[in-house]
Amino acid sequence: METTQNYFFSDTAVMLGRSMRHIFRSMDTIITVTITPIAMMLLFVYVLGGAIQTGTDNYVNDILPGVLLMAIASGVAYTSYRLFMDKQRGIFERFHSMPIARSAPLWGHVMTSLVSNAISIVVIILVALIMGFRSPAGVLSWFAVAGILALFTLALTWLAVIAGLSAKSVD
Repeated sequence: METTQNYFFSDTAVMLGRSMRHIFRSMDTIITVTITPIAMMLLFVYVLGGAIQTGTDNYVNDILPGVLLMAIASGVAYTSYRLFMDKQRGIFERFHSMPIARSAPLWGHVMTSLVSNAISIVVIILVALIMGFRSPAGVLSWFAVAGILALFTLALTWLAVIAGLSAKSVD
């Protein structure tokens, strides 16, 4: 008989799909993770950008890194919330009664955070490019930025996992 450890990746992929469906069905999550950072970027560039002298012509070049970090942090907060809600509803007990890898539900939430944050970052960068964002960085530098953002997301997500599993209430 095969052990559940042999199916870790397929179990995690199923949990990733489950969590991604929850995200795509939640308009609140989409608004908070993608549209709010874009609105903040538009506000800072077009409303407040002229008030701050940066020495460059385009303020979007200066504001984009902060907006990306803000989007990641707000996206990670939903991981904590979804974990808490799964714990409260007894979903984990149901998963533990099934022949799946015990860590697959947690890894599913973590991978969902990485994927959903990557999607929101791509959308934000596309909007920034439309707004005039230009970078002299090459392809390798962009891969390094993507790696650093992925590691930052992963680190914050595991902190959110701790908070989501140890919380006593939603508040």
